[in-house]
Amino acid sequence: MKVTIGDGMAAETTDRPLAFTPRFDFRDLQLIVAGYADPAGRERELSETFGSMRWLWSEDEYVRFDRDSRELRSLTFFVPARYVSEAADRAPRTRAAGLRADVVGEFGMPPTTVFHCDPEGRALNCLADARLLGREWDARLGVAPDVALLVHEGAVAGWSLGDPARYLTDGFAEPPSGPPAAATRLRLAECLELVSSPLVEEVMDADPEAWQRLRSVERALREQRVDRARADVLRGVISRLIEDYEG
Repeated sequence: MKVTIGDGMAAETTDRPLAFTPRFDFRDLQLIVAGYADPAGRERELSETFGSMRWLWSEDEYVRFDRDSRELRSLTFFVPARYVSEAADRAPRTRAAGLRADVVGEFGMPPTTVFHCDPEGRALNCLADARLLGREWDARLGVAPDVALLVHEGAVAGWSLGDPARYLTDGFAEPPSGPPAAATRLRLAECLELVSSPLVEEVMDADPEAWQRLRSVERALREQRVDRARADVLRGVISRLIEDYEG
């Protein structure tokens, strides 16, 4: 299958998806699927790869291919700032696949603009455009464990992360082993909404209802007795939000 990535890179699917465990860095709201373990490793990889990260810390999504084989080497995606409450999933079943770029070259990969996470925290879906909500997807390419690219009209137009709470971490650290607690999944869905538009603006404007929700989630995370490592990751972000905007 041929797909277009970003503003013009063509790639063909392969039978070699990435084997790296995803890391969902909640502090910076980024999904890292790569072999490196720190920013220095990410920078070193730049000289060995090509793709959409045109310079370090650019606003592009990071899709990097090996210079020799032209096969997919790593991914870093960013959760967009805008939350949407309804996002019917009409994508076909996930098909495991790697990617091989047609040519060696740099390209742009604008970040997605809207996201949805169901209240049970089962899946995080990020889309390039709100107009794609409810559309039929051509394919769902499983390019790494629980990570899929969403293809619309032959182009990558979004991405998804299944069971995002499982991969919660802070920075580049490996996520905790084992499945997350059901409570963690619920709190993650609530936290994603609280740190995103439009609800985060209500927090910043001292809306009483928004602050009640914020404090309720912080208390639930503080009192959670199971899955403490993941709960602490979430609570750290929510606590900083309270500290930054508390009147």
